[in-house]
Amino acid sequence: MSLDSKPDETTGNDRSAIFVVAVLCFGGLVASLMQTLIIPIQPELPTLLHTTIGNASWIITATLLAAAVAMPIAGRLGDMFGKQRVLLVSACLLVVGSVICALSSSLVPMIVGRAVQGLAMGFIPVGISLMREVTPPRLTAVSVSAMSATLGVGGAIGLPLSAWIAQDLDWHALFWVAAGLAAVVALLVQVVVPHIDDAAGGRFDGIGAVGLAIGLSSVLVAISKGNDWGWTDARTLGFAIGGVVVLLVWGAFELRQSEPLVDLRTTATPAVLLTNLAAIAIGFGMMAQAIVMPMLMELPEAAGGMGQSLLHAGLWMAPGGLMMLVFAPVSARMMNTFGPKITLAVGASVLGVGYLCAYFLMNAPWQMAIASVIGSAGVGIGYAAMPTLIMGAVPMTEIGAAVGLNGLMRSVGTTLSSAIMAVILTSSTFALGGKEIPTHDAFKWCFLIGAVAAFVGVAITLAIPTVKRLQQQGVEVRETAKV
Repeated sequence: MSLDSKPDETTGNDRSAIFVVAVLCFGGLVASLMQTLIIPIQPELPTLLHTTIGNASWIITATLLAAAVAMPIAGRLGDMFGKQRVLLVSACLLVVGSVICALSSSLVPMIVGRAVQGLAMGFIPVGISLMREVTPPRLTAVSVSAMSATLGVGGAIGLPLSAWIAQDLDWHALFWVAAGLAAVVALLVQVVVPHIDDAAGGRFDGIGAVGLAIGLSSVLVAISKGNDWGWTDARTLGFAIGGVVVLLVWGAFELRQSEPLVDLRTTATPAVLLTNLAAIAIGFGMMAQAIVMPMLMELPEAAGGMGQSLLHAGLWMAPGGLMMLVFAPVSARMMNTFGPKITLAVGASVLGVGYLCAYFLMNAPWQMAIASVIGSAGVGIGYAAMPTLIMGAVPMTEIGAAVGLNGLMRSVGTTLSSAIMAVILTSSTFALGGKEIPTHDAFKWCFLIGAVAAFVGVAITLAIPTVKRLQQQGVEVRETAKV
C-alpha cells in the first residue's frame, strides 16, 4: 500500500470541495439514470423500431456490456491522464450516445447509441476515486458515500421519471432529456471540477483492453441471453466457454506486462479480492430487488399481483432509491467509527433483512415499499464501504483502475441476478389471458435467494483482512495538527 498522502493544495476549503462533490454526484446520478431510462418503453421497442423481441433485447444488453467494460478502462485512463479529463470525456460520451438514440428510429443506431451511453458509466468509479484528492479528509468518507449512492438513486428516480416522460411525450423525448442533462454535467465538470496534476503517465495497455472487452462481453452475453437462447444452446455455451478462454489468456498476458490495464497481483491480494467477491454478492442482491419488486406490483390483481401501473410502481420504489442517499452520511459516520469492513457487513445484513421482509410482506404496494426502503438502506450503507476498502488497499497510482474493477464486479453481480431471477420467474408460471404469469412461490424464491446472496456477502466481508489505513491516518494527523 502506498504511504503517499494527499497533497496539501488539493484539500481546499470545505465550501469549494462541497461544490465539486455536488457536481460529481450529479454526474453520477445522470449516468446511472441510463440504467432504467429505457424500461418504460421496453415492451413497445419491437414495434417502435420495427424489429423482433429478441433483437430489441440487445438495446438493454448493449448498455450493460459497454458499462461493464468501460469502468476498469476509464479507471486506468484516469490514473494515467488525469481523472478530470476522463470525467469530461465520459460526460461527452453520454451526450453523444443520447443524441444518437434521440435521432434513431431503427434498431442498429439505437443499439450503437445505447452502447455509447453505457461507456459513460466510467464516470462513477473515476468520480469516486477523485473524491480522495479534492476533499479534506473529514469530508472524504461522506463524499464517497454520496457518490456511491448515486448508483442506486439514479436508477430509482429514473424509473418514474422516464415513465412519466414516455407516458405524456414522444419516446424520443427520453433521450433528448438525457442529452440535455449530460450537457449540463459536461459543462459543470469543465468549470467546477479542478484539473489536478494527478496523471501518473505510463503506457496504455491497448491489447489488454481489447482482450478484457472481448472476454468479458462474451461471458456477460452468455449470462444475459442464456434464458432466451437456452442454457445448453450452442450460442450460450460458445459465448461462455469462449469468453472464459479469452479471459484466461488475457490474465496470463496481463501478468507479463510492466504496465497492465489491471494489476492482477494487486487484485489478488486478500483485501481487494474478497472485497470484489463481496461486491458480486451485494450487487446480485441489489439488482434482484430492482427487478422483482416492480414486476410483482405491476402484475394484474387477477394474477395475484398488485395492479399498479409502471409509473405507480416506480413511485412506490422511489423512496428506496432516495433512502440510499439519506444513508450516505450514516455510512460515512460508521466508516469513521467502525471502519469500512464492519460498515460493509452491516449494509449487506440490512439488505438481507429487507429481502426477508419482502418474503413475508408481499400483499400490498406499501409493504413492498417498506421492504424496498430497508433493502435500499443496506445498499446505501454498504456501497460506499466497498470503494473505501479498495482505496485503502492499493497504491495511489492504481486507485482509479481498482475502483473501476470493483464497479465491474458489481455489474457482474447484477448481470447474474438478472439471469437467475429470469430463470426462477419463468420456471414456475400459470396461464392467464394467453400469457404465462409467475406464481407467488416464484416471487418468494426470488426474495429468498436475494437474502441468501446478501448474507453470503456478509460472510465474505467478515473474512476481509484488516488493512491499516496508514495513508488516511497520515493525512488525518496532519489535518488535526492544522486545527
